[in-house]
Amino acid sequence: MFGLFKSNPTKKMRKELERLQEKAMQMQRNGDIRGSSFVSQEADELWQKIQAIEAQQKAQAKSLKR
Repeated sequence: MFGLFKSNPTKKMRKELERLQEKAMQMQRNGDIRGSSFVSQEADELWQKIQAIEAQQKAQAKSLKR
């Protein structure tokens, strides 16, 4: 209940991830494969950060239930 107004820290990161993936796709379509791979790498790093944060949140929620 108290988390109702709490902001989701991964929400902004997911929007950025979506933007990076879209940018990489457009770069690849335009023939800039090297640039696309750099942007894809950034997106992969961001995805790993999101997964780590969400795993930490799950662990905290699990410990609060006990």
